[in-house]
Amino acid sequence: MQLCKVVSFNIWNKSGPWPERLAMIRDELRALAPDLIGLQEVMRLVKPGVPASLSNDQAAEIADGLGLNIAYAGAQDYGKGLVMGNALLTPHPIIESERFVLPGLESGETRSLLHALVDSPWGRLPVFVTHFNWKFHQGNIRLRQAAFVAQMVGELAPADDDHLPPILMGDFNAEPDADEIRFLRGLHCFEGRSVHFADAWVYGGDGGPGVTYDPQNDYAAKNREPPRRIDYIFVRGPDHRLRGEPMLTRVVFTSATHGPDGRIFPSDHYGVYSEICLDPRSL
Repeated sequence: MQLCKVVSFNIWNKSGPWPERLAMIRDELRALAPDLIGLQEVMRLVKPGVPASLSNDQAAEIADGLGLNIAYAGAQDYGKGLVMGNALLTPHPIIESERFVLPGLESGETRSLLHALVDSPWGRLPVFVTHFNWKFHQGNIRLRQAAFVAQMVGELAPADDDHLPPILMGDFNAEPDADEIRFLRGLHCFEGRSVHFADAWVYGGDGGPGVTYDPQNDYAAKNREPPRRIDYIFVRGPDHRLRGEPMLTRVVFTSATHGPDGRIFPSDHYGVYSEICLDPRSL
């Protein structure tokens, strides 16, 4: 049984010692050899008529020489062509991709949802990458964002035998017991609606807390926030053919190296890695 290997990782834009962090990220991706890599806080300098390249696109820097295709959805626009957004990197062909703006523009943040249809070894696989508002008191905005994302997944990847169970991943900036995460897991109703996605950590984690934003990471420690699990891989499964079952999930990008100014981590977040079965099976 071949498993679909998935990574979700907030790369912390170009903060900190980016060249050193880039090398660490690329090394770990080589070791993991994932089928799908969902990235958040990816910077791109967009200018009319200028294609993305190593000089203006973090996703291209990460993918360079690794044989990865890229889909990108900008979110926050900083002006003069500088954009931060979400990306999908995959060794498989990307058939199509599109960007959707999430609710919550009144907060002053622009957040997006990236949808990509991937020609995977298991068939056409719908993949979604997103990043929700970050402030602690904006759970109401994140809940609306979760409902919007669930609606778009339902429209773009209907639950039927012709579609593989869609994979949704990203930095949701919410702990597992928050209403926005409980909504996605089918444990909370919003405006009369309910949905269900399998939380890969619940299915395949080691039973621990799965912390991805941790003050033991020197970059995260500066924000004086408690340890939390806020980065997720979801899949709408397992379906009646047992497609979309997370088999193993762990936290990755946790190792640090020593630099001249202290420890260097790949990001201020840790990443999530999951192996998901997309082959049809019987009980």
